[in-house]
Amino acid sequence: MADWNSADIQPVNDYRAQLGETPVWCARSQSLLWVDILQQRLLRFWPEQNGRTEIHAMPPFTSAVLLTNKEEVFLSVSQSGIALYDYAHQRFEPLCDYPTDAADTRPNEAAIAPDGALWFSTMDPAASQAIGSWYRFAWGDIAPRRLLAGQLVPNTLQWHDGHVWFADSLRHSFYCAPAADTALSCLTAHPVDGIPDGSALTTSGQLINARWGQSRLVRCRLSGPHMRELDALPLPVRQPSSCTFGGPDLSTLFITSARDGLVQPGATDGALLCTATRLTGQPAGQFVY
Repeated sequence: MADWNSADIQPVNDYRAQLGETPVWCARSQSLLWVDILQQRLLRFWPEQNGRTEIHAMPPFTSAVLLTNKEEVFLSVSQSGIALYDYAHQRFEPLCDYPTDAADTRPNEAAIAPDGALWFSTMDPAASQAIGSWYRFAWGDIAPRRLLAGQLVPNTLQWHDGHVWFADSLRHSFYCAPAADTALSCLTAHPVDGIPDGSALTTSGQLINARWGQSRLVRCRLSGPHMRELDALPLPVRQPSSCTFGGPDLSTLFITSARDGLVQPGATDGALLCTATRLTGQPAGQFVY
């Protein structure tokens, strides 16, 4: 049997996002969190509770709601800054402001590094100018520290085999740097076909990347600073934006998508999709505070 099968891909509910992004699996609650950036919403789905979905209002341009080391307290990344989010009470505790050197941008990609720090990117909301950057923020920091400037649409954050991987979507390239190189000063470029968006990582070092506008996921093998494309999975959405593994054994692949920019969106465009696989994903990182 193949590792994945396009015939098994289904929407999880009726919600259709303008810009669905940053799916994160919470193993403690067996639920999936993701955001609709343009509609300012956090969505949460419990697969084993009859598909229950909850929707919370978020600040403008919330691009991620991530796990922390405290149950039911999450980390939100928005144009308002970085904050802890008490889910039950829908209450924010600000940690820092949005970067002062990121004027005229919005946040985009975000993930928790193996050391428990937040990494996130910024971008031109119109995706036309290379004014985006990568930042790092750890507990106790006064403000985010800029790691790399001059980005168009920075996407994907994964750490594997001693390297950190990211993409610049509109430069049609992946990049990697030694994980210890937090200045991202020693980059290796890997040009790819299409527009690489968000990605998931398996325990065996396979990167599953959403290709915006191409209705597919592309699977690559990572080894040190090297990347090799393996195969692709067709999708019933035109603009897949990211993916992650979830479920009790981290073998269910969840895929976010977007309707933004489509003149005539199809019935599934903007849906959260899921499919069972024979792959096993890496657990999501937790912000340590």
